Amino acid sequence: MSTTPTTSENRETEPAGPGKDELQPERLTHGTLPRRAAQLTLGAAALVGVALWLAGVFGPVAAALLAAIGYTTGIYLWSRSVEGPRKAFDRFVTAVVFSAFLLALLPLVSVLFTVVDRGLTRFDGDFFTFSMRNIVGEGGGAHHALFGTLIITALAALISVPVGMLTAIYLVEYGRGRLARSITFFVDVMTGIPSIVAGLFAVALFQMFMGPGVRMGIMGAIALSVLMIPIVVRSTEEMLKLVPNELREASYALAVPKWRTIMKVVLPTAAAGIGSGVTLAIARVIGETAPLLVTVGITTSDNFNPFDGRMATLSVFSYTQYASPGVPPEFSLDRAWAAALTLILIVMVLNLVARLIARLFAPKTR
Repeated sequence: MSTTPTTSENRETEPAGPGKDELQPERLTHGTLPRRAAQLTLGAAALVGVALWLAGVFGPVAAALLAAIGYTTGIYLWSRSVEGPRKAFDRFVTAVVFSAFLLALLPLVSVLFTVVDRGLTRFDGDFFTFSMRNIVGEGGGAHHALFGTLIITALAALISVPVGMLTAIYLVEYGRGRLARSITFFVDVMTGIPSIVAGLFAVALFQMFMGPGVRMGIMGAIALSVLMIPIVVRSTEEMLKLVPNELREASYALAVPKWRTIMKVVLPTAAAGIGSGVTLAIARVIGETAPLLVTVGITTSDNFNPFDGRMATLSVFSYTQYASPGVPPEFSLDRAWAAALTLILIVMVLNLVARLIARLFAPKTR
């Protein structure tokens, strides 16, 4: 009579296999780099680049490029050895984007540092309280140029803002058909015209009525308004398009006329964006040199009447002081850098004002 072997006997007769200690599960996960790995790698690459620059081995541009390449390569190799190829490629792309951002930021930082470093030499009280009348060499200031810039820019804004806003209101609220498309096309064309063309247009316009050789502040304001109007139109048009149509329809449902709906509903809703766009348009044209050089010219004395004679502006003042420095040239160059620093500060203030307007007058959501 045959008997079936028990389970324990079967186990005893099974061939011996590898022990449990010898069976290792396959690792499905990888390690992780420290939280500050990217910052540490970037700092090390930057230190190497600065060291090579200070040692005179490379120039600043070559040292920056070498640091960017070192940072990208280092973080990729480190991540590949610890986290695997997939995570390493993600870090590689991130490093390339971040390096490109820093390289693009480098010229801006260099310009700001140079202007501040050289402009502070004459950035004093005399620079803002004295003009260049009867000044040769040391001394003098940009009092006449500062007020000339403010007067001409204010006139340009006074011309451009109403025209630009009304044009944008027509395009968004009323414009249909061929006329609206033509206006939009010409606004796009005006946005890209060179600034010197605007200056030559103003010169040709005034010479038709007042003869050749005429130079006045109002001519510069007209030239700047040609550059400002398309910017104001575009910014206002985009802000008006963002106003929800439900607001217009609710106003029409209450039998409110269209013009009153625009005045009381649409414009107040878009006021923050319109104000920011106008302020940025002013900041865009306040530093123009070419149109003011051919329309307004330059003078060494104060002239606060834009309808009588030449006026000075900060941009043209900086250009003339740098182009014709005189002997010795140090004093004129210091005045040129101080005027450039003043322009940068004015533009920065205007950008801050634009942000403040956008924050204060933005529609409240609560």
